[in-house]
Amino acid sequence: MATERPTTQDLENAVRTLLSAHDDPNREGLKDTPKRYVKFMSEFHNHEKEFNMTVFDSEGMDQMIVEVNIPFYSLCEHHLAPFFGTACIAYIPKDKIVGLSKLPRVLDFYARNFQNQERITKQVAKKLWDELNPRGVAVILKAQHLCMSMRGIKKHGVETITSEMLGTFREDLNCRNEFLTLIKS
Repeated sequence: MATERPTTQDLENAVRTLLSAHDDPNREGLKDTPKRYVKFMSEFHNHEKEFNMTVFDSEGMDQMIVEVNIPFYSLCEHHLAPFFGTACIAYIPKDKIVGLSKLPRVLDFYARNFQNQERITKQVAKKLWDELNPRGVAVILKAQHLCMSMRGIKKHGVETITSEMLGTFREDLNCRNEFLTLIKS
């Protein structure tokens, strides 16, 4: 049995109810907040079910392709608080390459939902691995979690780093070290 999706008005009423637990939702600064918040959530969340990549012949390219400092934003699935940071994504092609914009796009595809950092890291790596059949894939995410700095332990400036190494990046220490050296420069 399919659950009916709430209407925009239902969502705005829910936000208004949440606000009323802590403040007057009718005061000037908060009056239109439910509408703005519902719009933000609709714009932020990825509603696509699938991310399709266009791949190209590698034309003999068999060396590491690395993109660094790719910004991303997500929402913690445990606290609904934002977390944000940067990613380094690399792969070593076998027969196929992908357009450079696709690496940040696949990151956004997985990040723009209620998520955890560990899962995003694995999902990005697996998608590249499955789509490109490369020699190796490496994904490193570095992020700050507002659920840690604004609530709970309240530690500011803490960065969480997650990584997923597949194929050559996992099996060959020299390859892994080359990648780690490249992302530090």
